[in-house]
Amino acid sequence: EWQPALKNVSSSWDVGIIDGLSGWTTFVEDVPAETIARRFRYDVALVSALKDLEEDIMEGLRERGLDDSMCTSGFTVVVKESCDGMGDVSEKHGTGPAVPEKAVRFSFTIMSISIRVEGEDDGITIFQEQKPNSELSCRPLCLMFVDESDHETLTAILGPVVAERKAMMESRLIISVGGLLRSFRFFFRGTGYDEKMVREMEGLEASGSTYICTLCDSTRAEASQNKVLHSITRSHDENLERYEIWRTNPFSESADELRDRVKGVSAKPFMETQPTLDALHCDIGNATEFYKIFQDEIGEVYQRSNPSREERRRWRSTLDKQLRTKMKLKPVMRMNGNYARRLMTREAVEAVCELVPSEERREALRRLMELYLQMKPVWRSTCPSRDCPDQLCRYSYNSQQFADILSTTFKYRYDGKITNYLHKTLAHVPEIVERDGSIGAWASEGNESGNK
Repeated sequence: EWQPALKNVSSSWDVGIIDGLSGWTTFVEDVPAETIARRFRYDVALVSALKDLEEDIMEGLRERGLDDSMCTSGFTVVVKESCDGMGDVSEKHGTGPAVPEKAVRFSFTIMSISIRVEGEDDGITIFQEQKPNSELSCRPLCLMFVDESDHETLTAILGPVVAERKAMMESRLIISVGGLLRSFRFFFRGTGYDEKMVREMEGLEASGSTYICTLCDSTRAEASQNKVLHSITRSHDENLERYEIWRTNPFSESADELRDRVKGVSAKPFMETQPTLDALHCDIGNATEFYKIFQDEIGEVYQRSNPSREERRRWRSTLDKQLRTKMKLKPVMRMNGNYARRLMTREAVEAVCELVPSEERREALRRLMELYLQMKPVWRSTCPSRDCPDQLCRYSYNSQQFADILSTTFKYRYDGKITNYLHKTLAHVPEIVERDGSIGAWASEGNESGNK
């Protein structure tokens, strides 16, 4: 039972898997509604997840020495939400209904449950998800045949999910756990999104935009000049305000002035996401960048300007061949997580250094990788303050050193430009860790491996 009762929630009582559009009253044209989406009602899915954790909750109360007959209210549940597109899911043979070839999956993970006891200021954590990135803890909520770039259809289908989530935030759940009725409040944090999805949900321009960051207002040029000193300024509410300014143009500015005022917010933010950094895609983005640096160093680009495409191709095949013989790394079409993890190692750098003529440049490459390997555990680990406290303490110093090498030795690559994830890695990691305690735990891997 919910108190007060949930508003805007589909009232179907025999709740199993429901049509993805139920609870959505406005008319969505041209959508084959019966084929396009299936989902669980959000509140029902959460109740089911809590019932699964019933034993863990009781165990947690016992371990903390709390009398379970006294603890009937004041429970808080923190939920991580993830959403990701699934590429090509077409039927390989056979004739099913005609549906889009792409799918999107929305899921959630119960991250922690805590309770507030009379006389205590802080909540006492009684359950903490130990494997927040496993597909086992990541519960699917909605599966839809939609291309993640089809903003209209995506928002139409996730509309009811957003409405249910909003209703649940203003209400409490009364549910029997361990034989007694207890009341739970829910907090939702949408962190399991890659950058493309965040930009779509939050109304920002696509990732090639001059406004390169989903966390701060920096432009690409600014971020390449000042690599380290930025703080998180964007938020869902601010994006909504900026969208209103974009829509109404109250100061009658020109298109360029207006765009600069709203910092690239040009669509209506649809779903609140937590400004964070997606650890998996951070790995991938940075590895792609290193892969390109390796090619440039093999060709000694720092000595010359604009090499031809032929030359670049030659360097690339040299690099691929070397990585294949020394590291058993097959070339990939598109960088993936496994390749990224193998590439970002000392062995890989040593293999590349064999192809780099100048000793000075080899040293710079080794130093760059060394710093990167010092920084990486901080945004990968589930609890950096426990798993790698030293690297956490040194992070800002390391990122400053890293930035210095980029702006001197590798100036040819970073003059006025820098990639989105490299900017976030250098500028925002310590602040996010300080706020959330972890980046890795809130990443999207659980959802990604569920997609598989």
